[in-house]
Amino acid sequence: MSKVRVGLIGSGFIAAVHVRAFRRVYGVAVDVRTVISLDDNVADFAHRFAIPNSGRDWRAILNDPEIDVVDICTPPDLHAEMVIACMRAGKHVICEKPFTGYFGRPGDATPVGTKVAKSVMYQRVMEEMETTCAAIRASDRLFCYAECWVYAPAVAKAAEIIRASGDKVLFIRAENGHSGSHAAHAANWSLSGGGALIRQGCHPLTGVLYLKGVEAAARGERITVTDVTCDVGLIAPTLTPQQRTYLQAHPVDVEDWGVLSVTFSDATKATVFASDMVMGGLRNLLEAHTTGGAVYANIAPNTNVVAYLTDESRLGDVYINEKLDRKTGWQFVCVDEEGIRGFTGEMQDFMECVSLGRQPVCGLDLAYDTIKVHYAGYQAAEEGRRISL
Repeated sequence: MSKVRVGLIGSGFIAAVHVRAFRRVYGVAVDVRTVISLDDNVADFAHRFAIPNSGRDWRAILNDPEIDVVDICTPPDLHAEMVIACMRAGKHVICEKPFTGYFGRPGDATPVGTKVAKSVMYQRVMEEMETTCAAIRASDRLFCYAECWVYAPAVAKAAEIIRASGDKVLFIRAENGHSGSHAAHAANWSLSGGGALIRQGCHPLTGVLYLKGVEAAARGERITVTDVTCDVGLIAPTLTPQQRTYLQAHPVDVEDWGVLSVTFSDATKATVFASDMVMGGLRNLLEAHTTGGAVYANIAPNTNVVAYLTDESRLGDVYINEKLDRKTGWQFVCVDEEGIRGFTGEMQDFMECVSLGRQPVCGLDLAYDTIKVHYAGYQAAEEGRRISL
């Protein structure tokens, strides 16, 4: 395919990140032709990124012969319906994380996050994923799971080391934390399918599952998740308005703190931490300890550029890092957000896959397994016990 033509659904933060990443793809001509969104900013978004077409009805993209790939950048409650429809329309699909979730059904008590048992959520989300996966597998189109951590250079280098060494990964610790989501839908289970544990924790969890998969392939083994334990918390509502001055989390029926512990079939372990209660900017960290050493992947913060800054008024729109409440003092400056956090790498892989007809590094299996483990974790937290998969 000489040119890959992309249709974008969504015009929020992550849609803008994806467009910038598309613009950095090399070796494959990428043309973002259309952006569809219910947000009032859709026309301005199209103008800002020089996208020739914009609209409000995402289903119009299904019959558009000029679109090869649909990039879904919507809240997760819309993912499954859109993925299935796009696959059946013969479109390749890029789906932003998380793959899906449980958002409630007619007749559910509300709010969903506190009224529906997590065991019920787990059962229903597994049923829905089977339907979605069946539609994907019945199609000859590609499904690309936009989990940036898999493509972050630090994690990619960790994978290269594990692959080359053949060492056993004994345990992994990974975390994603910041001061709260700027997205309004993040506060409600019915729109986000959970709180910090899945919204942020899906990044480190997918990274963990990916590295264990790399290890298994290198060693000629099959390694699966056998058991999950979990604890979640709701801290923000206990704080006074003054104590919440610098926190953006305003949860309604979702958690703002969570820790997930995973046991693998080879008896090794991993822990995943996620929280909206972390000050000082974004924390994306993963460390893998092996029989031959250790690898630390410091996605953010890292020391590519460290600066001491005294006068914020003179910095203008200089970008420092995501989720910072100020630019003064010692700062860990993000020099290339799209690259360091993996967005450039994932779009490079996806566009090559569409052009050359190969499978993506991050695809359906990782998307499915991540959701399965997360919802087993929610059940484990609610019931106070270990869940076996």
